[in-house]
Amino acid sequence: MQQRTLGQQGLTVSSISYGAMGTAMGYGPSDDVESISAIRHAHELGVTHFDTAELYGWGSGEKLLGTALAPIRDKVTIATKFGFTPSFTSNSAPEHIRQVVDASLVNLGVDHIDVLYQHVGDPNVPIEDVVGVMKEFVDAGKVSYLGLSNTDADSIRRAHAVHPISAMQSEYSLFSRDSEALMPVLEELGIGLVAYSPLARGFLSGAVKPRSEYAADDFRQTVGWWAPENFDANVAMVSALTELATRKGTGLAELALAWILARKDYLVPIPGSRNPARVAQNVAAAGVVLTDADLATIDAIIPAGAIGDRGM
Repeated sequence: MQQRTLGQQGLTVSSISYGAMGTAMGYGPSDDVESISAIRHAHELGVTHFDTAELYGWGSGEKLLGTALAPIRDKVTIATKFGFTPSFTSNSAPEHIRQVVDASLVNLGVDHIDVLYQHVGDPNVPIEDVVGVMKEFVDAGKVSYLGLSNTDADSIRRAHAVHPISAMQSEYSLFSRDSEALMPVLEELGIGLVAYSPLARGFLSGAVKPRSEYAADDFRQTVGWWAPENFDANVAMVSALTELATRKGTGLAELALAWILARKDYLVPIPGSRNPARVAQNVAAAGVVLTDADLATIDAIIPAGAIGDRGM
């Protein structure tokens, strides 16, 4: 698979990478055996970068990913994140960061984390102090590259002034395009963009269902794209995208991921699936070539994202 560069510090990852949140939370019950199989199949197909977080199962997600990748640890890069509490408030106090990162190293079963992100900003701790603590782990050889997630342009600039930031992680897909406002500062500073939820939380997977068919604790219960007043209009756009994908001999998910790859050469989507067959579909997107005419058609179908809020 083609590799892409994130930042200017030497981090290279597969153009399609893997997001492991769904193996531990957010999308209904999961099966650890199937999840491990999906993760390893992703690597067999060329995926070299895998993303998780303390938040994903409060350590259980990291442990599962570490188990899955243990036989191939030296062939992949692993990213994790800190910054949340179990009540979903932010906490980037220096001592908390140190505790979480040390626990993540143990959970993952590794001697270093390739990419460490602050998961969400903390209004009580200046970003300079946060990155200063993150830098301690780089200096100690326990972290290789630094990243930020779910933040703004000013925080990116201030963080980058303390220590080079290699990657910014943000939601980005055909349905969610707010992150485009950050692209000028990312390009100015030479920072890569890692796109989470690139298949719009399953709306662009080819298997979308009405909200009523998801579990009560499923994240999609709070996403405006599934609200009754928006659902049909969003499904209509997806149907038109599916028709284009069919004409190109590919699937909806592959089309949606290929669109991201075509936007910028520093963009890397991290779709996650617990199903090995769907992992193969996602990876196939790396081989889909979209022409200028295809991109114009996509823009005509969905010029400014989905109808409704993204629920975050």
